Amino acid sequence: MQPRDSAPVVRRLLPAAMSLALLAPGLALADTPREQALEARIAQLEQQVQALLAAQPQQAEQMQALRADVDQAKAASPAAVPAGKQPIQLTSITPAANPGTTFRVGGFIKADFLSTSTGDGQLADDATGRALYLPGQTPVHGAGGSGERSDWDTNFHAKFSRLTFGLDHANDKGDKAGAVLEVDFFGNALGNQTATNTYGTTVRHAYMYWNNWLAGQTWSNFMDAGALPEAADFVGPTDGVLFVRQAQVRYTNGGFSIALENPETTTLTGTRNPVTGAWTNVSANADRGSLPDLTLRYGWKGDWGTFGVAGLLRQLKVDNQTTGADADKIGGGLTLGGKWVMGSSDTLHYQLSGGEGIARYVGLGITADTAYDVARDELNPTGVLAGYIGWRHAFSPTLRTNLIYARSEYDNDSSLGPLVTSSVQSIRGNIFYTPMPKVDVGAELMYGVREIEDGRKGDISRVQFTTKYSF
Repeated sequence: MQPRDSAPVVRRLLPAAMSLALLAPGLALADTPREQALEARIAQLEQQVQALLAAQPQQAEQMQALRADVDQAKAASPAAVPAGKQPIQLTSITPAANPGTTFRVGGFIKADFLSTSTGDGQLADDATGRALYLPGQTPVHGAGGSGERSDWDTNFHAKFSRLTFGLDHANDKGDKAGAVLEVDFFGNALGNQTATNTYGTTVRHAYMYWNNWLAGQTWSNFMDAGALPEAADFVGPTDGVLFVRQAQVRYTNGGFSIALENPETTTLTGTRNPVTGAWTNVSANADRGSLPDLTLRYGWKGDWGTFGVAGLLRQLKVDNQTTGADADKIGGGLTLGGKWVMGSSDTLHYQLSGGEGIARYVGLGITADTAYDVARDELNPTGVLAGYIGWRHAFSPTLRTNLIYARSEYDNDSSLGPLVTSSVQSIRGNIFYTPMPKVDVGAELMYGVREIEDGRKGDISRVQFTTKYSF
């Protein structure tokens, strides 16, 4: 409650007190009850005046302290809300967090409308490759394909819609800490396309950071997510891109970063039927690595764009007491890339990567890291050369186009036979329109080719439309 200003009261009482004081000598001569009552009233008024005068300095201090509290509360309060509207929240949404912690939520709602045709067979019903481009699933005659061109298969879905939650805190010493959790709905189908079209929530990113340190799941330090060109497809230049999210511990200082990341070895084993001569390839994942994958990166950025180089060193290992498999090998690779701002309307995105035993980092696992020779109990890492280039041109602030080419080649061990993937490539062109901020509408044409070791090829064509609202 705000104290009342005593100055007006004093101004009203002082004239009355002075008038009574001037009359006091004459009144003092009288001893009637009325006169005695007047004398008592005068004495009371004099006491009140003295009390008010004495209280003025203390009340002034109280008023000053109260005004300071009000100013501080105004500074800490949320921005003014327009008339007729209520604020989203009046108290902290994270009451258990450190004082001063900020909470943020973002993401987008994305709907995709795809129609796909393949030249050497059909993609299976509900195959992942019907929701996004997976080069390794392109049918090839003799390697899973029938040899007949498919009709145009149409799929609509909204499973790549995304939610991101973040917490950030900085103390008065300059220390920073926080956490990020991001999910989408590209999980296993929980219903069918007959009625419900429900899918499981999947974790994309889940990590905490403290100053220069990061711990949890996010993009591999070996890849450069910021160099990806814009595409209607979930990834875009899938054939030649490094694309992995996994748990890690990372240290960053300026442009330099180093990380220890989750190890996982993918293997292929080839067997030939001595009677029919037919080859069979069996793929497997080995989660027996003793050493984490080591990644190092250094990046530069400026008005001209971004550029980065990175290296990967890893242990490839299989260890299965049931089958007797027990082998390991060292693999690794290098990558460079970024984006070059060519002018006010044009940007070039690019990446080139190469190495041995790094295949699971390329193109969402087009082929395996290594061949496993059962007879010799030996691993033979797969050689990889991959890359992409993308040109972006903006016709206006609301209209833009992208032309993207991507390719990867694989040097497979001869023990795998003629049916393993030797190369994949694709070209795509798209156009995006932003009718208002945060709203994107796009259309894209894509053509891709997969080639196996004996030279046979399969192709895929796709028309895709997409809408996205970001928040």
